[in-house]
Amino acid sequence: MFRSCALRPYHCAGPNALLGEPLPGSPKLPRRFSSMNPTIEHAAEDLWVFGYGSLMWRPGFPYLERVEARLIGAHRALCIYSFVHRGTPERPGLVLGLDHGGTCRGIAYRVAAAERPGTVAYLRAREQVTSVYRECIRAVWLESEPERRVPALCYVVDRGHAQYAGRLTLEQQLHHVRQGHGQSGANRDYVIATVAALEQLGYRETGLHMLAERLKGAHEAHASAASG
Repeated sequence: MFRSCALRPYHCAGPNALLGEPLPGSPKLPRRFSSMNPTIEHAAEDLWVFGYGSLMWRPGFPYLERVEARLIGAHRALCIYSFVHRGTPERPGLVLGLDHGGTCRGIAYRVAAAERPGTVAYLRAREQVTSVYRECIRAVWLESEPERRVPALCYVVDRGHAQYAGRLTLEQQLHHVRQGHGQSGANRDYVIATVAALEQLGYRETGLHMLAERLKGAHEAHASAASG
């Protein structure tokens, strides 16, 4: 999916070269498993996981380190229709994905090697309910002293998936987020919590912050009163 030279040594699961070519020798998988990389959980070393959405504020797995990090070659985007966690097929919400181009700041977690299989299984159950992401290992830069680069597990949106929303206007985002409610709760809470996590990093993303302000502010109160 990404063509940055710095990222070429790393792999995504999926059918296309540089858009997710399987590692040499990997078995051919059914469509519903093609977004998962069968080699990730079996490595012997510690695992780094890059969080850019709810994983920043609710990782849900044990870790040894939590470090601010950035990924070059992809950006955070509210580009996935949520049919399970923050919406339903009839009233879809919106959740974040890593989409092509730009840079994304987030959190990298170092997971002990012994916890690697269990953590990968947990993340697949959480993130891959509908296989909307490609499971990738990407280079991320840890904002530590000194700064260093590590390979990290990332979940990148599959642009060919039916739930890929692409670029939506603010009004379209508001519509879906206001209506969205799924197994993990209200879509509104997801957006506001993610923006709060970004603010804790001292970072502002204009689009997400504008959406959160509309959801929290007078516009949201007016919309709620009108719908009541």
